[in-house]
Amino acid sequence: MAGRVIREFGAGDLGAAARLLAGRHREHRVKYPLLRADFEDPRVALTEVTAAWETEGASGAVLVDGDEVTGYLLGAPKSATWGPNVWVESAGFAVQEPETVRDLYAVAAAKWVDQGRTAQYVVVPDQAELVDAWFRLGFGGQHAHAIRDVPALPLPVRDGGTVRRADRGDVRVLAELDLVLPQHQGLSPVFSAGEVPTLEEALADWEEAIDDPEFATFVAEVNGRVIGSAIGCSLEKSSSHTGLARPDNAGFLGFAAVFPDARGHGAGRALGEAVLAWCAETGYDSVVTDWRVTNLLSSRTWPRLGFEQTFHRVHRLIGY
Repeated sequence: MAGRVIREFGAGDLGAAARLLAGRHREHRVKYPLLRADFEDPRVALTEVTAAWETEGASGAVLVDGDEVTGYLLGAPKSATWGPNVWVESAGFAVQEPETVRDLYAVAAAKWVDQGRTAQYVVVPDQAELVDAWFRLGFGGQHAHAIRDVPALPLPVRDGGTVRRADRGDVRVLAELDLVLPQHQGLSPVFSAGEVPTLEEALADWEEAIDDPEFATFVAEVNGRVIGSAIGCSLEKSSSHTGLARPDNAGFLGFAAVFPDARGHGAGRALGEAVLAWCAETGYDSVVTDWRVTNLLSSRTWPRLGFEQTFHRVHRLIGY
């Protein structure tokens, strides 16, 4: 009988990987039952592992103990926006023992670095031993995926100004607020390299989007001045929440921003609660959002609204 071997992932490993992924997701849902139940079925999990394997440029490793596959790791590149990158998405790894993530990474990452893929991203379920294993590989927290149930209605009225649905008369201020979030993310301590649109680009987008019935846009007003906005929609509109990280019938708090001079008075919370109420009224079963963990405002506001982190996006930059 063969001993413990780590080798490159191959198509013949898909079935075993799917069984491992289904088991990991089953354990994850003990803490977060709002996540999709069907991925606990290896036949359903197989669709996600297969998609990860068939992504252009995918590669990875498997751990075989005797005749049994006990761990796998798969990564693939995305847009150059993320640098010379490789991504391990939510279906990209599963192991019987968390420590073996480190062994799998040691094999898979050698190829990734040889290919010049030194900006590395991994979506890790909120399971302490798995997060710890990735941290001990030099990764650090970058982004949070979070969920909560829909609230009971009506919600209490809070300070933060008057919150109402946006209309066409708000197009210009909505465009201005579109610039606020990426500008804030570019500052310390986030230092995001995301592009900031021009006001003209944002105006053109809002002229077209303001009447889109699939998006619920809210604004907060104080003394007749719009100071912030937030947007709710179906989670299916999000390209960042896919596969195991996309619950069934979920709403999405997709955007929120408040002008810098108006922060600290509860407008962000009031806008978030407006989106939560809309999700409840629309009939969603849960609400999802995400944030950069170095964004001090969102990383404090959204947990206070009841969002619990389900996945951690961790990041490592090789060579420094």
